[in-house]
Amino acid sequence: MSASEILLGGGGLLAVLLTLIQVAPVKINPWSALAKAIGRAVNADVLRELQIVKKDLSDHIRMDDERNADEHRARILRFNNELLRDLPHTKEEYIDVLADIDFYERYCDEHKDYKNNRAVHAIANISRCYDERLQKHDFLRSSSRERTTNM
Repeated sequence: MSASEILLGGGGLLAVLLTLIQVAPVKINPWSALAKAIGRAVNADVLRELQIVKKDLSDHIRMDDERNADEHRARILRFNNELLRDLPHTKEEYIDVLADIDFYERYCDEHKDYKNNRAVHAIANISRCYDERLQKHDFLRSSSRERTTNM
């Protein structure tokens, strides 16, 4: 079968028809659809691999975020333990742990499946102690502040 027979036969008619449909104002793009189908067939293995990598990356990010939340929770629990042992803290230390609490609570709000019950009472105790220190103005003074007031 020669090229002229193909063009004069059904192949030529099909190419003209697909081109006219492509140009028509109707949003049917047979050439684009055909190119996408061929591209998906050729790249099927790569697309499968990409999906696996995306899932692995998503799992890694989730684990990293949980580890980060665990570290914030550990700092909160450690600070509360120090309060329970009557160790005094500076205002700056309270502000640091309150920032940890803000991060931790925001993470818990955004990730309902994350187990949060270990820090609820510690957070309440830290907040209560902070409020008491604010009312009494009896935060531990930092050593640099004491040096400037003694001079």
